[in-house]
Amino acid sequence: MSDAADADEPAGDDAKTERERIRERKRRELEARLGDGEAVDGSAEPDAGGESTATPSEPIHVNGMDELRRAVDEHDVVLVDCYADWCGPCQMMEPAIEALAAETDAAVAKVDVDANQAVAQQLGARSIPTLVLYADGEAVDRFVGAQDRATLESAIAEHAA
Repeated sequence: MSDAADADEPAGDDAKTERERIRERKRRELEARLGDGEAVDGSAEPDAGGESTATPSEPIHVNGMDELRRAVDEHDVVLVDCYADWCGPCQMMEPAIEALAAETDAAVAKVDVDANQAVAQQLGARSIPTLVLYADGEAVDRFVGAQDRATLESAIAEHAA
C-alpha cells in the first residue's frame, strides 16, 4: 500500500508546482497588460476610464447578493459556481474550477448554496452544480450538472473576446 501512496505524492507536488507556475504566468501577463510593472496583488480598483478590476487567479467566495453583484460589476466575465461541500459532482469539478480561475480571463465566483440559499434561488440553481456565466454584467450562459473543463473554457473564451 505504501507504494501507491508514494506514487501519489509526487503527482500532488507536480500539480501544486503546476498551479504555482500558472499563477506566476498570469501575474506576469497581467503586469504586462497594465504596463506599469508594479506588483499585482489582486486588489486593483477600476480606474477612471471604467476598466474592470484585475481578474483574481483564485475563486472568489461569495456570501450574499451584494458580493455577487459586486463581482459581476467589477469583472468583464464571471463564472458563478453554485455548489455544496457534500455534492460529489461539485467536488469532482473543483480542480477544473480552480484551473479556470487561474488560467482564464474570467473571474470565478463560488456560491455555497447551503450558506446562501437566497443567492442560489435568485440564480435559479435548482440542482447543483449549476454554473452561470456572466459577460458585461449579463447572464449569457447556464450549465447544470458536472461539466468538462473544455466546455467551460470554450464558453468563457467566446465571451471574453
